[in-house]
Amino acid sequence: MYPVYDDDAALLLSLTVASKRRPAALDEIITALAMAQHGEIPAKSKLVDAFARMGVCGLIAEAEGGYTLSAEAQAMMTGQRAKDDSATRLIRLKQQLADFDPKDKHPSIQVTQEQLLAAIQSYKAAQHSHQGKNVQTDKPKSKSSWIPTKDLVQGKQHLSSKRRKP
Repeated sequence: MYPVYDDDAALLLSLTVASKRRPAALDEIITALAMAQHGEIPAKSKLVDAFARMGVCGLIAEAEGGYTLSAEAQAMMTGQRAKDDSATRLIRLKQQLADFDPKDKHPSIQVTQEQLLAAIQSYKAAQHSHQGKNVQTDKPKSKSSWIPTKDLVQGKQHLSSKRRKP
């Protein structure tokens, strides 16, 4: 496959995450794409072209109203190392895409700019609704189990002895 674009590798990487259990909708793909590229989303026209190129090469397939990786793309993604960060994965994936030789011609996947615009707007609305918090990493704070030493000294808190009793 020649030439290889950055958006193609990023799209495959985001589809790997988004379509893990079922075919992914466009808003799920955009969310995974933003996570892979640290919040940056490519232009709509570049994404439309990336969907078309990956569809013609047979790496992305439409299924059940969503998009998923084909068997060739899944085999390509299994070669990725789990310890690598997203930038290293993108570099390795671009190299694999450069070495990839499509066997057959597949139908192009038609994604319109309006569909992508709606998915990007829903992603941005979800980001604003969480008020800057990352839903995946922020955890609710639990009540502190810390006992002030003043209470320990005054005997207000009775702690069990750790010694064995005869």
